[in-house]
Amino acid sequence: MKPTLLILAAGMGSRFGGLKQLEPVGPAGETVLDYSVFDALRAGFGKVVFLIRKDFEEEFRERVGKKWESRTEVVYTHQSLDALPAGFSPPPKREKPWGTAHAVWCARKAISGPFAVVNADDYYGADAYVRLSAFLSEKLPPPPRFCLVGYQLGQTLSEHGAVARGICRLDADGHLDGIEEVTGLERDGDGARAKRMDGTVRTFPGSKTVSMNCWGFRKVIFNELELGLAAFLKSHGTSPAVEFYLPEAVSSLVAKGAARVHVLPTTGRWFGVTYREDATRVVETVAAMTAAGEYPNPLLTAGV
Repeated sequence: MKPTLLILAAGMGSRFGGLKQLEPVGPAGETVLDYSVFDALRAGFGKVVFLIRKDFEEEFRERVGKKWESRTEVVYTHQSLDALPAGFSPPPKREKPWGTAHAVWCARKAISGPFAVVNADDYYGADAYVRLSAFLSEKLPPPPRFCLVGYQLGQTLSEHGAVARGICRLDADGHLDGIEEVTGLERDGDGARAKRMDGTVRTFPGSKTVSMNCWGFRKVIFNELELGLAAFLKSHGTSPAVEFYLPEAVSSLVAKGAARVHVLPTTGRWFGVTYREDATRVVETVAAMTAAGEYPNPLLTAGV
């Protein structure tokens, strides 16, 4: 069975004073999301699931989905506040989404086999999808085996300000042992530095492995996420803001021995738009890759 690509697009909308996450970055008006789908199909994925807000579906289908519907199976599913396990309901003042782990759980009925999860507004590079496709096509022994594409910290920093990154802790075999969210990371030579609340400074080498939320899962993850979501709601179900995040959910499974996560290292490019000024670099990078023959121009004229 070919793997499915799940793209988390539920939070798409206006950011950075009006910059749209669907803003064109390619020479023929392609979005970052278009390059993700292209790379995935080229790597052997056989289906794309877009997880979106229901009120955004019509615009999303028109601007994104219909471009791909003739090339692969495309499914739309939704993340909503009232999509919760039996016995739970959102509190009256809740407006924020329940987080990325909840978003993945919401897609469970649209996915029947191995799948990858990516953010809609991040570019992960062709190599990431090749590695994901190969891993998800393998038959592996228990416990459940998942994967994470690991990027080098130095390849993920912004030139325009501090960023937050998931710093990976690996065991002796190179498997994921945990993820620490570090905020305030700024470029420092070939690496990065972040100031703690007490004024002390932590430094990290540019080669440090970080998570950019590029995951590979088997379908069993949905059962685990439902259990984790129920536990989260028992503790935080009345909160108007606390979210159930995917890195924390997976790290919890690893800690109790319920899953093993293979870290697939890549030296490929990652980029996104943390600051408005980052958009110029994204456009220039895509143009350079296109000129070098890594992508056709226009992107949608070529078969995948």
